[in-house]
Amino acid sequence: MAEAEESPGDPGTASPRPLFAGLSDISISQDIPVEGEITIPMKSRIREFDSSTLNESVRNTIDLWGPLILCVTLALMLQRDSVDSEKDGGPQFAEVFVIVWFGAVTITLNSKLLGGNISFFQSLCVLGYCILPLTVAMLICRLVLLADPGPVNFMVRLFVVIVMFAWSIVASTAFLADSQPPNRRALAVYPVFLFYFVISWMILTFTPQ
Repeated sequence: MAEAEESPGDPGTASPRPLFAGLSDISISQDIPVEGEITIPMKSRIREFDSSTLNESVRNTIDLWGPLILCVTLALMLQRDSVDSEKDGGPQFAEVFVIVWFGAVTITLNSKLLGGNISFFQSLCVLGYCILPLTVAMLICRLVLLADPGPVNFMVRLFVVIVMFAWSIVASTAFLADSQPPNRRALAVYPVFLFYFVISWMILTFTPQ
């Protein structure tokens, strides 16, 4: 009996073909452009930004030097001009320097203990930069003291110190108060008031001799 011929279209009898047998016959005549956009998640960007702050240049971290420069400038202007070795202005410089930095650190720790959401160095920078109005007041007072002393001289210096004191208070509390819980803002603002009041009192009572 003759064997039946296998039909090429019969799936049951056809021999299996390799899966990728036809790919070798395909040729690509030109490059196929690939279009799209690669985005980095926001959280990854924040982590990358935070981890790179230690590699910043001095120009990018100048904010950390500003309060120090203002403190040194104010302390230098508060030195007396006496040539007496016992009153050469050395203790005055140290007094201002310690008051400014010890007061700023104390206020910052008080803010953190009250539950504030501001970082330690942010608070120091705010308190340090808000000394700028009082530094300007000290410069004006030294210029006014070049004139003859008298009641008018004192009233001018008093007005300048009060205005600059109010400026420092408003500028610092506008930032620090918002970082505190609503029921504890008064406890956070009160030390700031004392801090700038002591500095203002030193400026007002300053005498060159």
